Amino acid sequence: MALPSSLRCGSALFRHEIGYVLGQLQHEAAVPQLVAALARGAESPMVRHECAEALGAIARPACLAALRAHAADPERVVRESCEVALDMYEYEAGPAFQYADGLERLRPPPSQSLSPADP
Repeated sequence: MALPSSLRCGSALFRHEIGYVLGQLQHEAAVPQLVAALARGAESPMVRHECAEALGAIARPACLAALRAHAADPERVVRESCEVALDMYEYEAGPAFQYADGLERLRPPPSQSLSPADP
């Protein structure tokens, strides 16, 4: 996956957008580069913020340690983004609601179907 390597390109705004896209893709292959960008203290806080949120959206065990480590970051926006990302991680990884089967959970079981064609 070539996109994560763009987190090293020149423009902070571009790197921020790459972080956003990686979070939307939720691809586990991006985790090492996102973790590295989050850990770079010299990186723009805007980029680090987006990388934290991307890690929360990806919600794999490899993301958790990085988010916890930076939840006490001296940079306020990074710290708060890690707190939000930890909540996102919990939601994405938790059993409470999964996007793929959310509607299925709301449908009645086949034995309780309301279709007029059912006997």
